[in-house]
Amino acid sequence: MNELFVLAVRAFFTARIALSANWRAQTFTLAPAMKRIRKSVLPIALLVGTFAPYVQAQALPGSKAGGTNVEERSDVVGVYRDGISLDEAVRRAEAQYHAKVVRTDVQDEDGRKVYVLKLLSEDGRVITVRVDAATGRAR
Repeated sequence: MNELFVLAVRAFFTARIALSANWRAQTFTLAPAMKRIRKSVLPIALLVGTFAPYVQAQALPGSKAGGTNVEERSDVVGVYRDGISLDEAVRRAEAQYHAKVVRTDVQDEDGRKVYVLKLLSEDGRVITVRVDAATGRAR
């Protein structure tokens, strides 16, 4: 990669010098440098194109090894495979109560994860909803 950068810089300065010295000399000085750049860029482009699907596949969410039931993703804090995520609980509560969630909390009650959601209705009422993370039932 460093060689490609050096070649590009050399080609740029060679072309600039040739342009300032003699207009006709540009075609003779620039052609070999451009040929070297094309020869080095093509393998790099093929290499990047070969590994791009692999990198994209690694970025997709999938099953994790190690026995954990939490899957880390960039857009969701944690997705529970045997229950619902906090984002899903928020979406369901907002739809059911026609209110906006203003605060969330995750608590442990008797070994079970419970999402505690505070909602603010359009008429100003505060509603507290407790959602079991494993079953998705609201209390």
